[in-house]
Amino acid sequence: MYALGEEDRVVGISGFTTRPARARKEKPKISGFSTARIDKILAVKPDLVLAFSDLQGDICRDLVKAGIAVHHFNQRSVAEILAMITTVGNLIGAQGRAAQLVAKLEAQIAIVREAAATLPRRPRVYFEEWDEPMISGIQWVSELIAIAGGEDVFSGLAIKRSAKERIVEKSALAIRRPDIVLASWCGKKFQPARFYGRFVEHDFPALAANQVHEIKSAYILSPGPAAIELGLPQIANIIHAWASKAETK
Repeated sequence: MYALGEEDRVVGISGFTTRPARARKEKPKISGFSTARIDKILAVKPDLVLAFSDLQGDICRDLVKAGIAVHHFNQRSVAEILAMITTVGNLIGAQGRAAQLVAKLEAQIAIVREAAATLPRRPRVYFEEWDEPMISGIQWVSELIAIAGGEDVFSGLAIKRSAKERIVEKSALAIRRPDIVLASWCGKKFQPARFYGRFVEHDFPALAANQVHEIKSAYILSPGPAAIELGLPQIANIIHAWASKAETK
């Protein structure tokens, strides 16, 4: 809504909202992510509630029963992120601005993909969404890694919509020998020492070359414009820096 210039129509946000930062100061926090007090949402008298993820299914059910119009998104891929933006534009009568935003994001994707085509080799990348248990990257993250020039070592799991279906073992990661590790612990600060400590009995290139990097979850694990505008460039920069070092060896 902010990206489409319609922030004045937002009457309440989740307490987990991080972007844009001013939203946290300007808007009342009236829900969590997977839990909410329906009375607090009803109190701001929304004409429409926008929701995301199957984890919000119960909240949406209760809102519908209370007579509130709800549009419940569940995007998991880059294409679905762009489609979500188009749909929001249609719902709020901002079709033109939504189309412009989608075109801007598509152009950014094209630039990153073109730069990736110049890489001498595509690094093998492990994305860690959680540490205990180890959970590999979701579909849009895996796709952004590919766009940036990497190969997700658990790409076969990325299409699984449930985090439980993307749990991996240490031995499975060690066998895949990633060149780069990207970590974003879903709202929890990444601790490199804890990651390295998990693999004291294993060895793979990312560990030997200290290619273990954090990407803040607000930049990559929110399936909206931020993942493309902020997360994708960070992934691309890490991959190209790795490629430059690899060429000098």
